[in-house]
Amino acid sequence: MTDVFTPEERRRIMARVKGSHTRPEILVRSLVHRMGFRFRLHRRDLPGCPDLVLKKHRKVIFVHGCFWHGHEGCRRSARPTTNTEFWNRKLSGNTERDRRNQEALKKDGWKVLVVWECETKDAEKLKEMLGDFLLER
Repeated sequence: MTDVFTPEERRRIMARVKGSHTRPEILVRSLVHRMGFRFRLHRRDLPGCPDLVLKKHRKVIFVHGCFWHGHEGCRRSARPTTNTEFWNRKLSGNTERDRRNQEALKKDGWKVLVVWECETKDAEKLKEMLGDFLLER
């Protein structure tokens, strides 16, 4: 099966994919801030460069895109049917890197929450999830 886009169209599409400050990430930041918590963004000195870092509470939050980080059981995480060798290597590598980074953070005493892109669609559930994580001791 071949790509439905020309190489130039595909390049243009992929160039528009953002790595940070995405809509789901901004929504999570807004909710956490409204709950009265203060945080830092994208601390490069921590494994995985977490999206939100609450140093005082020793907690970090990652906001993962379902496709790019391989959210199991999510329809958004379906792998492409073209160039499968590349995509399997790329997406499996992302998942493995995420696992290693989260293990390193936990080993250093951080509590980790992963919010999936699809979980940001229901604001009430998201707020409850964030509250449970942030208020837990």
